[in-house]
This record gives sequence, C-alpha cells and structure tokens, in this order.
Amino acid sequence: MPSLKDIRRRIGSVKSTQKITRAMKMVAAAKLRRAQDTMESFRSYADLTSSILAEVAAAAPADSHPLLKRRETEKALLLVITADRGLCGGFNANLNRAALLQIKEADPKPEISIIGRKAKSFFDRQDVEIQEFYADVYADPSFETAARIAREIAAKYESGEIDKIDIIYNKMISMMSQQPTVHPLLPVALPEKAEADEEEGGDKDDLEPVGFIFEPRQEELLDRLLPMYVEVEVYRAIIESIASEFAARMTAMEAATSNAQDMIDHLTLVYNRARQSAITSELMDIVGGAEALSE
Repeated sequence: MPSLKDIRRRIGSVKSTQKITRAMKMVAAAKLRRAQDTMESFRSYADLTSSILAEVAAAAPADSHPLLKRRETEKALLLVITADRGLCGGFNANLNRAALLQIKEADPKPEISIIGRKAKSFFDRQDVEIQEFYADVYADPSFETAARIAREIAAKYESGEIDKIDIIYNKMISMMSQQPTVHPLLPVALPEKAEADEEEGGDKDDLEPVGFIFEPRQEELLDRLLPMYVEVEVYRAIIESIASEFAARMTAMEAATSNAQDMIDHLTLVYNRARQSAITSELMDIVGGAEALSE
C-alpha cells in the first residue's frame, strides 16, 4: 500500500490538474459564446448569399461561368478543417477518421489541402498526398483569411487543375454534438429548378425569376457572386469548426474536472483508511507494550 505521504502528494497533483481543467473549461465557455454569435450571424448572411445566387443563377446555363462548369472528375481535392490544438475530446480524431474514410471511398482518390495542425500531423502518417497546408489560419480567422484560401482553391478549379472540390469540417449540431460534414464546394451547384427545366428542354427565357430585373447584366452578377459564394462557404466552414472546437473542449474539460473530483474523493477515502489503519496499529503497539510492562 502507498504511504500516506505518497497519497497526499497524489491528491495535491490531481487538485492542481483539476484547477487547470476548470480554468480551461471557463475559457472555452467564454470563447464559445463569441464564436456562436459570429457563427449564427454569419449563417444568416451565408444563407442570404446562397438565396441571391440561386435567383441569379436560376436561368444560367451550366457553362455560363467557369465555377459552374462540370467536368469529368479526373482529379479531386478535399479541404480538411481541424483544430490546431487538442484537449477537446474526439473532435479532431473523429474528423480525421471521417476524412480518411472519405478519401478511401472516393474515386478518383482526392488530394487534400489542410487547415489545422491536427489534420497535418495525422495525414503526414497516411498514404495521402497533401497538396497544401494553410498554417496559422487560427491566428487570424478572419473573412480575409478565408477569402484568400478560397481564391487559391477556386483558381485551381478554374484553370482545370482540379475537377471537383469538397470541404470536410465539424458542424456544430449542439453543445454536446459536433458532426463531421462533407460539403461540395466546386463546381457550384445550380438550383434544382434550373437543372430540371434544362433537362426538359425548356426555353432559357422562361426560367427568368419572376419579378427580378438584373442590373447589371446577369453575367456580371455571376462574375461577382460566384467567387463570393466560394469565399463565404469556406469562411462558414472555418467558423463552424471554431465554434464546434470550443464546444467540444468545454465538454471535455467539464468531464475531466468531474473525473478529477471523483479521483480526489477516492484518494481521500484511501488516505483516511490508511491513516486509520496506521493509528490503529500504533494504538495496538502501545496497548501491547503497556500489557507487557504490567506483567
């Protein structure tokens, strides 16, 4: 059995760890509130951007813009978004496993670009070609940073270097649940109505959204809206991932704090039993000595 000194030392160590996990939980909770506010407000903006694009692109043929062109997929790219840091439960591991499964099941096998050091360290050990690693994104997770990444990705698609681009990231379902989600990025999907009408051989003029007059021309609007849509979707994925990371870290640190308390309670019980046993043993030695002297 460990000595009383060893048990006291271990209790002190666990209490120190508990202070750290409690502080990390509080920091994650504070950052989560800000990240949620950013995520929820930007969701509205992103949904509105998609809605406007749908209206403008409803009558556009599939080859009216390079970002709408669909080609036979000979080379694909997967943008993997994880965190830079750990201590957030299975947040990074679940995403990396989902990304690896997506890569193995895809035909052709995609190359990957990476945001987040946890994905970089994971895929460095896998048989996967890493095309680009975007370092220090979380040092400045602004829209400008996301737009720069989106422009680089879109340029590869427009040049024909890549035929299909998807994003995989953790989508925040709730405080307790973050789901790895694959989102098709390029080619930009046309509205279903437009695709259905084109298959039926409908006249392009019949597809114009009722009540809308385009100014400037539809082609000029698409030239602005489609690149902006790609930038918005990349930024949305990044801020969703950030909010999910803080939620996962807060949950993990709460569980760690609770487990530390359980361990402290158990060690305290062990310490009290050992102390009681030591006192009892000393008392028996005293009583035995007294009896020996009385004889």
